[in-house]
Amino acid sequence: MDGEFRTNFVRAPGSLRQNPALVLNADYRPLSYYPLSLWPWQEAIKAAYLDRVTILAEYDEVVRSPTTQIRIPSVVVLKDFVRPQKRVAFTRFNLFLRDQFCCQYCGAVGDLTFDHVIPRARGGITSWENVVAACSRCNLKKGSKSLSQSGMTLRRTPRQPGAEELKNQGRKFPPNFLHDSWLDFLYWDAELEA
Repeated sequence: MDGEFRTNFVRAPGSLRQNPALVLNADYRPLSYYPLSLWPWQEAIKAAYLDRVTILAEYDEVVRSPTTQIRIPSVVVLKDFVRPQKRVAFTRFNLFLRDQFCCQYCGAVGDLTFDHVIPRARGGITSWENVVAACSRCNLKKGSKSLSQSGMTLRRTPRQPGAEELKNQGRKFPPNFLHDSWLDFLYWDAELEA
């Protein structure tokens, strides 16, 4: 049997590959909302065995060794608090998240790139305050012209977001899959409906 195939099969059997564990900080909040803080089931079991996490919820599926049977964790909480980062990295993903994954000129969603409000050809710099998410059509239309020359306007003035602001933005974009056992932990600090 091919060694690579065997290793992949043993490490991630198909039926268990889809059982990630939601990872909560010691304050019972997810480490991140977007992307959602998830560990592969193997990491969750390893952390529980090493007494680094407490298991709060489990899947129905189990993993077995010759002497042990363990239910796969679906929600774990860290025993030690991990201090959240205060500084937000200037990345394409964080820029799109700040701009809610829509063009800041026309509001279109999808096919996004980024645009320098003051073009680099005219001395504009790459910074939170000068770069916005833009669809390809608007980016081509604006080109290296200023806003007034292009006749375009911004939906919002670009600015550097705070870490908490981006975290809250991420909560608006849940992943495609949310296990039922996660729901009580993802939005626990949201205001309750009357």
